[in-house]
Amino acid sequence: MQIAVASGKGGTGKTTISTSLALSADTDVQYLDCDVEEPNGHIFLKPKLTYSETCWVTIPKLDESRCTACGKCRDICAFNAIAQFGETVMMFPEMCHSCLGCFRVCEEDALLENRREIGILESGMAGDIEFVHGRVRIGEAMGIPLLKAVKKKADPEKLIIIDAPPGTSCPFVESINDADYVILVTEPTPFGLHDLKLAVTVLKNFNIPGGIIINRSDLGDDRVQRYCEAEQISILMEIPFQRNIAEGYARGQNLVDTVPELRDSFRDLLEKLALQTAK
Repeated sequence: MQIAVASGKGGTGKTTISTSLALSADTDVQYLDCDVEEPNGHIFLKPKLTYSETCWVTIPKLDESRCTACGKCRDICAFNAIAQFGETVMMFPEMCHSCLGCFRVCEEDALLENRREIGILESGMAGDIEFVHGRVRIGEAMGIPLLKAVKKKADPEKLIIIDAPPGTSCPFVESINDADYVILVTEPTPFGLHDLKLAVTVLKNFNIPGGIIINRSDLGDDRVQRYCEAEQISILMEIPFQRNIAEGYARGQNLVDTVPELRDSFRDLLEKLALQTAK
């Protein structure tokens, strides 16, 4: 089973929930931190990293001796990574999304395969939890290829917990598209509700089942609860604000270590989702 933990906005407690689920499971667990632009699951799980690899994407390099300046590579590039000024063709590697369309349309074989480093994939063990995350190269604008590399490490024999990146853009969609269930973490604030609605819309468009965990549930108002009731969305848990949780978080301490009684709640939630997805 793959469970993705996501949120419409940052700062709702997504990583707190995903690491708590991983620590509370009774089965073999694999934790995939797909927030490659700013992974922080390692802060709470404290894995011993034993493997590292550099990840690359294929980009074109122009062989000017073969190029006839036909413009086909420029025309097919949706990201303006290839420009043409008269007979001069220019490549902008940082803008290339590695779709490889330019290689397909070049009839003169004037494009050579080059590569660009996008980041590092690391893995190891956090106790009994298999841990994988990616760290995108500083200045790299395209994290999805690295995110895909992290997801390729998924072990179908284990319970997979995916810590998705915040927001509802392409990295979010890529993270959840194989999930059996998505837990959306939100907070009872106007911003929390606004971005929750966006995330729920994505789940509906992809027909992925999901439920809500409300973090700091006793702050703000009840508009999130009323929205979930109106949309018939399950509220899986409500976690009230506690100062000791915030203090533990600041020390890099996991939620279920700060509040041990929550471990049973997360374990029960995993069992409930396993039964639900098996139907």
